[in-house]
Amino acid sequence: MSLTPLARAVALATLGAGMILPSLAQADFVKDSKASLELRNFYFNRDIRQAGDPKVPTTVGKPTDRVSKQEEWGQGFIARYESGFTEGTIGFGVDAIGTLGLQLDSGRGTSGTGTLLRDRETGEPQDSYGDLGATAKFKASKSVLKVGTLMPALPTISGVDNRLLPTSYQGGYLNSQEIAGLSLDLGMVNRINYRDSQDHETMTLAATSSKNGIGGKRINTADSDEFIFGGATYKWNDQLTTAYHYGKLDQLYKQHIVNVVHVLSIAEGQSLKSDLRYAQSNEDGNSNVDNNAFGAMFTYTLKAHKLGLGYQSLTGDTGYAFINGNNPFLVNYVQIGDFANTDEQSWQVRYDYDFTSLGIPGLTFMTRYISGDNFDIDAKGTEGKEWERNTELKYVFQQGTLKNLGLHWRNAQMRSNYANDLDENRLIVSYTLPLL
Repeated sequence: MSLTPLARAVALATLGAGMILPSLAQADFVKDSKASLELRNFYFNRDIRQAGDPKVPTTVGKPTDRVSKQEEWGQGFIARYESGFTEGTIGFGVDAIGTLGLQLDSGRGTSGTGTLLRDRETGEPQDSYGDLGATAKFKASKSVLKVGTLMPALPTISGVDNRLLPTSYQGGYLNSQEIAGLSLDLGMVNRINYRDSQDHETMTLAATSSKNGIGGKRINTADSDEFIFGGATYKWNDQLTTAYHYGKLDQLYKQHIVNVVHVLSIAEGQSLKSDLRYAQSNEDGNSNVDNNAFGAMFTYTLKAHKLGLGYQSLTGDTGYAFINGNNPFLVNYVQIGDFANTDEQSWQVRYDYDFTSLGIPGLTFMTRYISGDNFDIDAKGTEGKEWERNTELKYVFQQGTLKNLGLHWRNAQMRSNYANDLDENRLIVSYTLPLL
């Protein structure tokens, strides 16, 4: 495990604060503390159906790899602690997270799923990996400043938690809610710890060949040690929320995102949710980023049923720009693909069902289909096409000895005329044990 100078400074500050806390009014600091331990067993299997076909480039592993399958299995441990705040005009608190991932099964020929840490020289999966993170936090009125390990969840920057261990950042983040209904965000990060890593690294642009090298100009992938973000979210009432967010990855891109969410109540148990998103991304310094992304998702709810229809359209010289290891704020970002090729248009239909109405609380089902086209895959202007189908079944025990035990199956099929055909299954068994 390696710590950045910022992480070490925060850890020392936290230790020092812990030594003087007994002399402070700390009733709320202790009383409001929370701690938990999550045990996460994660199995990943991806069948690469066209590997070895010289006409179809591999999209995984090293450029020279020709593999037919990716398969890894690991056991993760995620310990989280959140303190309350000391009393006074400025309250002080501490958050901490410790992660450990253990290899249960993998190999060089089947690794690279993002589940386990790989040796950068040999590509061999490591037996274990993990990280320790500490965050100092300060509260004044309804504003909270955090410095250290961060896991923001904003349109411009959001940690990924879809493998064995989560992604985290190092930096500072201020959230203010002094005005009723208005949430203001401002922050800066300089390092990222990827979901399959234990190193704190500078950030790069996500620039896969499927988004930028085929149907548009390739985005510069140089690294950056500064991402600045800010935004405002205003909840007008229970039906309408609007938001604006800004992000800038120094010397690579700057981005403006507008989001409008409206929920129309039709009758008891019936509603229509409209989620509209627009993002404008432009170059900053050493890149050629140029993209406009529009997305809309409409979801009709009828008691236990949900039916969603989505549309996404991209224009510009490049694909959608976002930090590598981040979740792009796109309505058609799904299990495998993001449908973010240059000039691509894509549609989605989705269905969800909650089995609570049948007397099985905690059991949910989801299936969706996404189809995209209208983008070039070669210099001749050949039109690219792709589709993906996802199915998910999840159950969380609600009571008894097994309360908080979750079982989750995720299945996906991805087909296109420019890359590997993929069949994928993910099986996740998780159990969260409250400690405080």
